[in-house]
Amino acid sequence: MFIGHFAPAMIAARHKDAPSLPVLFIGAQLVDWAFFGLLLTGAEKMRVTPGISAMNPMDLYHMPYTHSLLGSAIFALAFGALIFAATRNRTGALIAAAVVLSHWFLDLLVHVPDLTLAGSPPKMGFGLWNHPSIEMPLELALTFGSLWLYAKIAKPKALPLASLAGVLLLLQAVNWFGPVEPEVTAGTSLLAFFAFGLATLLAWWVYRSESRKQAG
Repeated sequence: MFIGHFAPAMIAARHKDAPSLPVLFIGAQLVDWAFFGLLLTGAEKMRVTPGISAMNPMDLYHMPYTHSLLGSAIFALAFGALIFAATRNRTGALIAAAVVLSHWFLDLLVHVPDLTLAGSPPKMGFGLWNHPSIEMPLELALTFGSLWLYAKIAKPKALPLASLAGVLLLLQAVNWFGPVEPEVTAGTSLLAFFAFGLATLLAWWVYRSESRKQAG
């Protein structure tokens, strides 16, 4: 799951008390921001193992802090607390926390068993990465169905919306069909940061163009 993680952010952004779309985009990928940061330090680990799944050669064999249910819940609580401290909006804070936590459950659908409850085995994952004919249309439907539902409420301008949709589709295409790195390097994390940052920047552009804000 890659761009599909943004689906809960776009659904949540429909709520009148929700944080802004770019803030929710950060929340949707917060545990991956943290994972790729910890990957740079060696605190969490992955390696290239061709054939570990049909769609993804990355062996995510040590992710106790970010991709355990407990770890994801801690990130969710911290993000919600930060939103509450900044806005005093309890509903918005709960929405933000839920978006962060959604990351683990969406990963549970697609990962081969590498997720944990609290950092130790058993490892879990339903393995849709081994079923591209299911995973690929599911991810696209989640992402662009959510974007359509968001746009119906927020009514952003066409150019920012189309730009976000196009870049999300491009990022996913590169993820699915682009060349595979022979090994994990610092560039792996930097590329992930670039992708997350670009998507968030475009979400900010879309948010700035919302007609519902201007009407209010």
